[in-house]
This record gives sequence, C-alpha cells and structure tokens, in this order.
Amino acid sequence: MPFYAVELFKQASALNAQGRDIISLGIGEPDFTAPAQVVETLERAARAGLSGYTPPAGISPLRAAIADYYGQFGARVEPGRVIVTSGASGALLLASMALINPGDEVLMPDPSYPANQNFITGAGGVPRLIPSTPEQRFQLSAADIRAHWTPATRGVLIASPSNPTGTSIAHADLQALVAEVKQRDGFIIMDEIYLGLYYGDAPQSALTLDDSIVIINSFSKYFHMTGWRLGWLIVPPHLVEPIEKLAASLAICAPSLAQHAALTCFEPEVMRIYENRRLSFKQRLDYLLPQFQRLGLHVPVAPDGAFYIYADIRAHSQDSDDFSHRLLYEAGVAAVPGRDFGPAHARHTMRFSYATGLDRLEEAVGRMERFLGL
Repeated sequence: MPFYAVELFKQASALNAQGRDIISLGIGEPDFTAPAQVVETLERAARAGLSGYTPPAGISPLRAAIADYYGQFGARVEPGRVIVTSGASGALLLASMALINPGDEVLMPDPSYPANQNFITGAGGVPRLIPSTPEQRFQLSAADIRAHWTPATRGVLIASPSNPTGTSIAHADLQALVAEVKQRDGFIIMDEIYLGLYYGDAPQSALTLDDSIVIINSFSKYFHMTGWRLGWLIVPPHLVEPIEKLAASLAICAPSLAQHAALTCFEPEVMRIYENRRLSFKQRLDYLLPQFQRLGLHVPVAPDGAFYIYADIRAHSQDSDDFSHRLLYEAGVAAVPGRDFGPAHARHTMRFSYATGLDRLEEAVGRMERFLGL
C-alpha cells in the first residue's frame, strides 16, 4: 500500500524548493540528531578500520548493551536473544519472514503504521485491520482477539506507544490480550520503537508479561539516529538461529560503523542527553494539546508517548485529504491525512507530529488559527 506521509513530504519539499516556508508536522523524524559523543565514536571506529562485516546478529558488546537497557523497562533479557538489524524495518522484515507463512492472517489495529502491512504481505501473509475506538485507546483488545480470530489467524502485530496515536496499551489490557493470543497458540510481534518516549509513568516492556513475544525496536526515535539504519529484535531462543540465517541471507549484517557508534548511546552522560530531549518532547505535547482544543481539533485520546497527536477534524472538514491539502498549500503546514493509517477513521482524522522545535510549533499554531479563521 502507498505511504501518503512520504508523498506529503515530497510536496512540502517541492514547495520549500520554490521558496515557501513549510512547517512540517508530517514525517515522524526527530529534529534532534545523534549526540556529538556518538558521532565522535563513529569517527574513531572509521579510523580504526571497523567497517567490515559483523556477525549477522550484530557485535556482541552492542547486543549486551541492548539487553541491559531493557532492564530499565522491567525485563531481563539474555544478550543472545538480541539480533541487531538494519533499522526497525529490517527487524520487522526478519520477524515476518520467520513467523508468517503464505495465507496466514495477522491482526492489527486500525489505525496503525501503514508500512507494517507491507511486511506482512511481503511474507505472503494477510494483514487484517480491526477497527479500534477511543474507548480502547485505538489499540487492539482481548475482546478483539476473541471476536476476530479465525482458523487462518496466526498472530498479532501491535505497537505501544502507537504510531499514529501516541497511545500506549495499559499493562492490564496488554496482559489480557497476550493471554488470549497465547491461548490460541498465536504469535505476538510488539513494536516498542517509542518505548523510551513516554510522558507519564515509566513503562514496562511487553517482555515482562511473556518471553515468547517478539520485540521490535530501533535507534531511530528515542536515540535520534534515523538515517543510521540501526534497530533490533528480541526473540525467544528457538527463533535466534533461523533469524540469524535469514539475516545473513537478506542483509549480511546491520551497518557496522553504526553498530560501534551506538554503544556510546548507553553511556550515562549520553543517556542524560536523551532524557533531556524526551522532556522537551513532553513540553511540546503539553503546549499543543490545549492549543488543539482551542483550534477545534479534537483529540479523542491524549497521547502518552511517541511524538504524534491523532486529531479529529470534523469541526472543520469531513474530508481529511482535502483539509491536509489546503492546510499545506494555504497555510504552509504539513500534516498527514488519516487514510495513511487505515480506513476506519480515515475521513475525519489527521496525524500531527511534534518532532520539531517549540518555536516552529508556535508558528504552526498561529498559521492554523489564521487558516481556520479563528
């Protein structure tokens, strides 16, 4: 399926090239980049000639550092269960290839990140979007598993916190969902890419509930290393060897210099930088939520993670595609229409990313206010 956020990015870039000042609330890419210490480690690794192939599962020190990192989310992880990948996309590709056979159904919430469907389809599977509601925080529930599981269903793909909603699954609700899937001998792929970007109580990893859950994570969002193309899987022991073989065939290894540099991410001094940046995202969210209410952009569920606001635009339009187009060309603000994330809420919702500076967010609010005639 197409990814309309990318098309929107192309349009915004074209307008920028024509001299228009476009404020992007579209692409989910942090405005922060890797801290200087990480870049310096990359440079040292390059000078030391550490740019050759690594083992398919990644260098041992990085696997150990990732395993240790999960301790702060309540999970005990053996380093041998960690597989370093070419971004979270590479992780999802490997998980899909390992778990999905042709014709297998995989349940997902609607709304959800659109590219995930393509990985399921690429493995021969059939993604099934299950409409989710604000009452369930736009997440799959245990009741959804009972209602929609068929003889062809093999598992679920969920995310907490979620793109596009920024909502997490409450621990008790996730526990109930996991129990329903396990009762049916199904698999669970859990996207925890935004696990570190939380704005309430510190979260627990899904691994605290069940070690058989396949975890996907990345250095792109919390660690602000999008173009470094580095992510990871945490898998049960029986999947390590087959996924290593797949990784060797499909990518040989994740980028080696990025792996060596990423070790620095977990140093205490650098982690303090990331935590300060997390708090700056929270400041942006705290600014935007009341502004959206004032603008008549209803937020059905206040996000508690990631850097997205999923807003209902029905006070101003019944067509999110048209509203997004006009907002871009008339106000110079880029935001993604709801059709990217599934049909259930497509016409009346939009995703706004606050992965940009507070000064630009303030300017965007001013432009939207004038655009809406308020």
